Amino acid sequence: LERQQMQVLYAENGADGIMMLQTNPDIDVVLMDLMMPEMVGYETTRSIRQFSQFSTLPIIALTAKAMKGDREKCLEAGATDYITKPVEIEQLLSLLRVWLCQIRVG
Repeated sequence: LERQQMQVLYAENGADGIMMLQTNPDIDVVLMDLMMPEMVGYETTRSIRQFSQFSTLPIIALTAKAMKGDREKCLEAGATDYITKPVEIEQLLSLLRVWLCQIRVG
């Protein structure tokens, strides 16, 4: 992503991610790994959605799980979109373009 001139911030776990958002509220999009230590991605996504300023923040869930119902579970937790690992960079960039354009238009 940095090769595409995107600034990337990295959080080790969900709690750190929430603190990072509170410190950097101008973040445009979140890539949420669903399998993190301490606080899983579903829980982290739900927690982020509790903050009114992040109610429309695009959150793209990243998961190695591609089972039936996983996409719905992500969306129910508050994710905006969903992509499975291993991530194909072109697919990820395409998703990011869609959601970043929505921010600029919205």
